[in-house]
Amino acid sequence: MLTATSVNPNVTLHGGKKGFDKVLWGVKRFGCEPDPFVEFCYRSFDGEEGFPGDVDVSITYTLSGDFELRTEMEALPINKATPISLAQHTYWNLAGHDSGDILGHYVCIQASHITPVNEHLIPKGDYLPVHDTPFDFRNLRQIRESFGNVPGGYDHNYVLEKVDNDRNNVHFAARVKDMESGRVMDLFTNAPGIQFYTGNFISEMEGKNGSKYYKHSGLCLETQGFPNAVNQSNFVPVVYRPGQAYKHCMIHRFFTE
Repeated sequence: MLTATSVNPNVTLHGGKKGFDKVLWGVKRFGCEPDPFVEFCYRSFDGEEGFPGDVDVSITYTLSGDFELRTEMEALPINKATPISLAQHTYWNLAGHDSGDILGHYVCIQASHITPVNEHLIPKGDYLPVHDTPFDFRNLRQIRESFGNVPGGYDHNYVLEKVDNDRNNVHFAARVKDMESGRVMDLFTNAPGIQFYTGNFISEMEGKNGSKYYKHSGLCLETQGFPNAVNQSNFVPVVYRPGQAYKHCMIHRFFTE
């Protein structure tokens, strides 16, 4: 049985109470050619947080010369079938870490559907068109525009659509822009879904240089497999069998305009 989290005793979130973000990874290799990179590795053992089987996991971060951060996540089950859906839970605030909330940011998401959720924020198994709903970010628009019509804030999985600007098997997924500074972040991925989260559960905390962070101080765009896919046969499968490689790539591109 998977380990539940304190947020909801019936749900496994972020890999359990001690997910991969809370374990010690080893450095497998690093270098500067052709671009600066570092690869971390970790072996998850059978039964860890309730997940079956041993799994070798790696993540490689690469900085390219054109203001890109490439994140490549790979996993290989060794001896048992097991669900794998790795995600990068970075919080972004393009106006600066101490600039307040991100509700003034503009967002575009390459998706015509979301997977609607139940009262526990778990996808129910169906698909909801975003047209004429507060979830429609197919065109760049301000988060604040429809924020009040989404109880609790955005915390939903979007069903990504592939477009014709393929970049080595990754596709455009989302754009974030801060109008005041002109900073823009584009996100490309090979994942089927992206979780748009507006920091609804951030508690007051102290940040860099004594700054205070509050609810909605940052947003997340987590490319991933669909949440609850293990229980929904019509979702993209996330169970991998021994020897079946999991590969997940994200590219963040930064510029100003």
